[in-house]
Amino acid sequence: MKILFRLPVFFVVAVALAAWPALSGAQETRPKVGLVLSGGGAKGMAHVGVLRVLEEMKVPVDMVVGTSAGSAVAALYASGMSVDEIEQRFIDLDWLSSFRDDPGRAYKPVRRKQSDWRLPITPGIGVDADGIHVGGGLVTGQNLGLILNELTRNAALVDDFDQLPIPFRAIATDLETGVEVIIKSGNLAEAIRASMSIPGVYAPVERSGRLLVDGGIANNLPVSVARDMGADIIIAVDITDPLLKTDEIKEAFSVVGQLTTLLTRRNTEDQLVLITDNDVLIRPRLEGYGSADFYDGPVLFELGATAAREHAVELNNLTVPAEEWRAFREGLEQREVTVDKVARIEFKAGRRLSTEFLKERVRQKAGEPLDIEQLESDLKRIYGLGYYETVSWSLRPSEQGPVLNVQAREKRWGPNYLSSGLSYEDNFNGDTRFNLAAGLRMTELNSLGAEWHVGAQLGTQPWFRTQWYQPLDFGYERFAVIGIEHERDDYSVYEDSARIAEIDVARTQVDAAIGMELGGDAEVRIGYVRGSVRVEDSVGDQVAPSSRIHQGYANVQLVHDSLSDSFYPKSGGFAGIRARFERPGLGSDRDFDSITGMLLGTASWQRFNVTGLLYTKQVVSGEAGIENAARLGGFRRLSAYAAGELSGNDAALAGAYARREFGGPFMPWFAGVGFETGNTWDRIDDARWDNLVRSWSVFAGVDTFVGPLQFSVAYNNEDDWTAYMNIGFSFTQLFY
Repeated sequence: MKILFRLPVFFVVAVALAAWPALSGAQETRPKVGLVLSGGGAKGMAHVGVLRVLEEMKVPVDMVVGTSAGSAVAALYASGMSVDEIEQRFIDLDWLSSFRDDPGRAYKPVRRKQSDWRLPITPGIGVDADGIHVGGGLVTGQNLGLILNELTRNAALVDDFDQLPIPFRAIATDLETGVEVIIKSGNLAEAIRASMSIPGVYAPVERSGRLLVDGGIANNLPVSVARDMGADIIIAVDITDPLLKTDEIKEAFSVVGQLTTLLTRRNTEDQLVLITDNDVLIRPRLEGYGSADFYDGPVLFELGATAAREHAVELNNLTVPAEEWRAFREGLEQREVTVDKVARIEFKAGRRLSTEFLKERVRQKAGEPLDIEQLESDLKRIYGLGYYETVSWSLRPSEQGPVLNVQAREKRWGPNYLSSGLSYEDNFNGDTRFNLAAGLRMTELNSLGAEWHVGAQLGTQPWFRTQWYQPLDFGYERFAVIGIEHERDDYSVYEDSARIAEIDVARTQVDAAIGMELGGDAEVRIGYVRGSVRVEDSVGDQVAPSSRIHQGYANVQLVHDSLSDSFYPKSGGFAGIRARFERPGLGSDRDFDSITGMLLGTASWQRFNVTGLLYTKQVVSGEAGIENAARLGGFRRLSAYAAGELSGNDAALAGAYARREFGGPFMPWFAGVGFETGNTWDRIDDARWDNLVRSWSVFAGVDTFVGPLQFSVAYNNEDDWTAYMNIGFSFTQLFY
């Protein structure tokens, strides 16, 4: 009987022992965790805080899916970048540049810099036989593409996103159909760029024959995608904006914002239905923060982390032992990718320019190690020419080794472009100068990249110029220019600080030059100018001969210009020297030689900036005549004196300016002080320390899209005060 009683117990024990390996194996098999990150602009930085908590709690992620801003965070984490590095990269990132296409003035050719103070506004408007056209967005995404290339450079050779340390998917929207597009292969930077392409802000991304825009339109919280990838448990982070109340919708921007939120909120609600009791839904409290608060990264990180910690009990069920976590992290360690040798380079350009145009301007060679810094510098200079919508690079593997793809996509709204400008100067004492300018630039007129420019200015200083620019080789190192120009200006004549007359000077000329680029920031030109000047008295005493004076001269000009901005430079410098040789044998009524020189340097420390200026114009032989007189006075040209109050054959000016910037990054304002000294003389030999005049000034202003709007008060050593309001002043116009 005892034996019979013990048989069931023995049987149970035996069965348990036999099943033990299978049971222990089942315990070792953990559920696959899928991380889903929604879109939300700058608020997407809260995702990084969630990642930090997951790592603190040792929660491994087996796959990650992201939309828009969520795709950027997801891709960086999937590529193996540590949370510490993601945070630091976002803090250091120049977010403003990601919303601009211009890589910076430093990457433009010198010939463009010579006129950008007059025509600084380039709104991206193209002109052709069919009419006026604009781009697919306010921003084409040129700078954003380069930023994403840099952030994902260690995954540049990964084509299949399942081969990343963590399998990854980016969500975009097909602009033609509105359906969801799941991106799981190709160039990682391009995938993020497509997922982030906010309609109307960023131009769509063309990929496999489809135009892709922000994935938030189709699926802002892609839980379904993670399920299809095999996720057993979802950790979803929802930062979708809430809908506004009726009393919060007050202006056009809020109406547009509400329509966008309606789209994303609706598809988000559809995805939330897929969340089960086993999943974790994290919703950071981001009230008061918007999609453009990119400079609040540290706060957003912490808000995301706080929201994740509130789900610590649920997340604790997903933690793994220290040894298993260590193995997981070792598998994610990001390895530095270096390309020891580029197997070959493939160029893809548009129809209007020869491929040689790109090849000559890219210094990277096949068979050499990839130099990303040099490559991106070359691409920025190509983009700075203004011919292309985007200029990008990518890598792909091949049997021979890494292949470098350089792609230049022609502007769909080109190849002819409008620009404009505005300048204003008023000393509140009857001397007001106001000008409006417009220009048309026709580009890619032949395979070498010839251009035809037409510009006109209306106002107190009328101006017109048309010119043909012809490169003499594909690399743009040598070029020829021929142009026609007309300008008119009026100058006041002063005696003992009193204005006694005003003269009009009208100049018409034809000019031709040949030149050579000296690197990216310098050029030399040799030219010939033939024309005439009419000088007439308009007000007051007769001080000028009312006659037409013929001009004919040769000139040599050497310019270096690396200023970061034409109006508001924070770094770089300018150095220019021009020699002019006017002779009767060249068609002139005058016989003289003159030299114009200028040095300008500027540097910044944190939000402080210091700028120094030296300028001179001298007649070194002969008589130049009143039409060629050097004039000083006016804003930043001995500010306490009226425009043109000081005149003579020769002039010298030195200035120093210190300013500090205040306010936020989107609309900073500044204030500072300036000091200028100099004068004009019949001969520079007459210059003495005791006949220099001096001007002190204080100024404040705000940088605008037409140039800084500045208010200034100046005081000179003759106890005279002057006040100014100025828009669009550039130091470089002193030289040109």
